[in-house]
Amino acid sequence: MWEEINTEMKNIVLFASGNGSNAEEIIRYFKKNNQGTVVAIFSNKPDAKVLERAKNHDIPSVVFNKTQLNEGFVLEQLHQFQPDLIVLAGFLLKFPESILKEYPKVINIHPALLPKYGGKGMYGMNVHQAVLENKEKETGITIHYVNEHYDEGEFIFQKSVNIEDCKTAEEIAHKIHELEHQYFPEVIASVLMK
Repeated sequence: MWEEINTEMKNIVLFASGNGSNAEEIIRYFKKNNQGTVVAIFSNKPDAKVLERAKNHDIPSVVFNKTQLNEGFVLEQLHQFQPDLIVLAGFLLKFPESILKEYPKVINIHPALLPKYGGKGMYGMNVHQAVLENKEKETGITIHYVNEHYDEGEFIFQKSVNIEDCKTAEEIAHKIHELEHQYFPEVIASVLMK
């Protein structure tokens, strides 16, 4: 019976640069269902906490630098894992076209309602601080396909949240993390089924 279920499971590879709280939620979600499994975590930061999370879940990890990302090493490593879907979960480098050509099913989560607050340098607290400074009444998350430009791929899902009660960028970040953790794994599951 296990063999039959396992052959239908889709392989997910996560790319992350930091803490990995989204990666943790994704791993837990897919351990509870048979739609997919996280087969590897790739990170460009050798000290990223996400690598510790990978180890705690017995998931192989691959650490690389920017040159290796752009010059073929990462692509070679990806071939070993045969991903059906690549998920960028707090990954801060631009994803290379060479990988997108071979693995076009790549999605990303952005901590704002794109097209607002997107583009190079707009990630994490930079986004939340800009949202706060512009006195926005709401913000949210955008899950989108990745293309050759920062934050310009086709939208898959958006969810907004009221932030009129937030006085700091940290308070906004907390609300965004709640949305990410609630919706990102479910959206990944729906993309896997397409």
